[in-house]
Amino acid sequence: MTTPRVLIVEDDDAIATLIQYNLEKEGYEVAIAGDGEEGLVQADERLPDLIVLDWMLPKVSGIEVCRRLRGRAESRNVPIIMLTARGEESDRVRGLDVGADDYLTKPFSVPELNARIRAVLRRIRPGLADDRLSHGDIVVDRVSHRVKRAGKEVHLGPTEYRLLDHLIQHPGRVFSREQLLDAVWGSDVYVEARTVDVHVGRLRKALMQEAGPDPIRTVRSAGYSLDLEA
Repeated sequence: MTTPRVLIVEDDDAIATLIQYNLEKEGYEVAIAGDGEEGLVQADERLPDLIVLDWMLPKVSGIEVCRRLRGRAESRNVPIIMLTARGEESDRVRGLDVGADDYLTKPFSVPELNARIRAVLRRIRPGLADDRLSHGDIVVDRVSHRVKRAGKEVHLGPTEYRLLDHLIQHPGRVFSREQLLDAVWGSDVYVEARTVDVHVGRLRKALMQEAGPDPIRTVRSAGYSLDLEA
């Protein structure tokens, strides 16, 4: 499989270095541009497979970089994930309107950024995406539908597998029972919300078969999260 190349356009050196370190650990080839102008030059010199683009940049703003990239035939279809401290809905909509594929508000968790990158690549450029998702010592092979924890096979029923597959794509994010019902069972199927508790219990038991910390966090009055420290 070709190594995906990610261009990080970010003027905060600490954030750029943190992202670079973690993406290279995941097997990506990474380049960094410190401002919007340099980002456009680098994208023009060697087109990346995905761009992580900060909203607030010197010289040329992230929104303008996104707009220009979408205006060029060669870079029109390059996936773009925007990073920003702006959390207002109107800003998110504006970022998506100019062509961003996803949007992450600072501060963000590195596992979530990794998951978003994998999800965007799978959706837009499936040939580049690794069909193995991992968080901590849990690995989901989406081709063979096999799950391992600490190298040992974990046997799951189909519902528990879909539940884990959804949670591992968004590590650290808390989902309500209703959100999990829609994602795992489908919005057109009527299932009691408490059914989610039963299947989360089964998933938790299967993942803890070989001991190890509980990877699923129950958030009172909110829902569930895959929150094992990576």
